Amino acid sequence: MIALLRRDLALALRSGGGFGLALAFFLILVVLIPFGVGPEGELLSRIAPGVLWVGALLACLLSLDRIFQLDFEDGSLDLLACSPLPLEGVALIKALTHWLTTGLPLAIAAPFLGIFLNLPQDAIFWLVSSLAVGTPALSLIGAFGAALTIGLKRGGLLISLLVLPLYVPTLIFGADCVRRGAEGLAATTPLLFLAGITAGCIAALPFATAAALRANLR
Repeated sequence: MIALLRRDLALALRSGGGFGLALAFFLILVVLIPFGVGPEGELLSRIAPGVLWVGALLACLLSLDRIFQLDFEDGSLDLLACSPLPLEGVALIKALTHWLTTGLPLAIAAPFLGIFLNLPQDAIFWLVSSLAVGTPALSLIGAFGAALTIGLKRGGLLISLLVLPLYVPTLIFGADCVRRGAEGLAATTPLLFLAGITAGCIAALPFATAAALRANLR
């Protein structure tokens, strides 16, 4: 599993289609928001939690179609299916790779981008914490959607339609966590809900993703 993780990380970093594209999209979105809604600091501060979480969510969508598609096209996925490593482990490693190259860089960059939206200093900790806890769920759900649409031409749009409804609970609790932190309220409860969602995804979705892969590889 470690060898597969190293391989996928090397391919993702070499192609540049993971964290670079996601961070560029995140930056462009955050920079354009003040031009669209106006430069009023109070307004930007109020909408910052939702905007930052929506931006992170949409940035994660950009590379979902690459999770399995390249391995499917060059035959590597068939070899992985026949290897001693179970497909559940393959699915988990693929989701982990997506998070390391997309979700984690977004969580690290979010505090700096929050400056553009006048995000209060008290909310920075909760922003980073919520993204670090919640984005693994986005990667796991995205891997499941990618497994369902593997082999389909132009499956990127279909993946987005499939996973966006499943992203809503994570978005709600993530944005609420940052909003509560910005208002000086206790934000532990939505953060715990985020952790519960991520834990549930880790427990269930690798098996669902592996089942979808087996169905599509037959």
